[in-house]
Amino acid sequence: QVQLVESGGGLVQAGNSLRLSCAASGRTYNSFSMGWFRQAPGKEREFVAGKTWSGGHTYVTDHADSVKGRFTISVDNHKNILYLQMNSLKPEDTAVYYCAATPRYNAYVRRSGGYDYWGQGTQVTVSS
Repeated sequence: QVQLVESGGGLVQAGNSLRLSCAASGRTYNSFSMGWFRQAPGKEREFVAGKTWSGGHTYVTDHADSVKGRFTISVDNHKNILYLQMNSLKPEDTAVYYCAATPRYNAYVRRSGGYDYWGQGTQVTVSS
């Protein structure tokens, strides 16, 4: 079992930055895949960024085209925390952001069905 707790959301003006955190607890695994997804009102959940690593090596890092160059996913393996650094935020980035994880090697980080565990979500609101 893996528990995920997101934090760091809030209300910011366009152009500013936020950093989301996702703390993972439970069993430790040699291979792990984690990702960030978001869901805006009236829209489907969409992929934001994902990362897969195994044996201390990162094998997959991917970002959605809509956030490339502005958002960066990273992980602190010692603390079991996943981050999403969000810069140059836009009003269209407004959504509930979810952290997801699966305790296995996952090459297709963009696919939401590949994750077994989800956090409760954190609201990000960007005002114009």
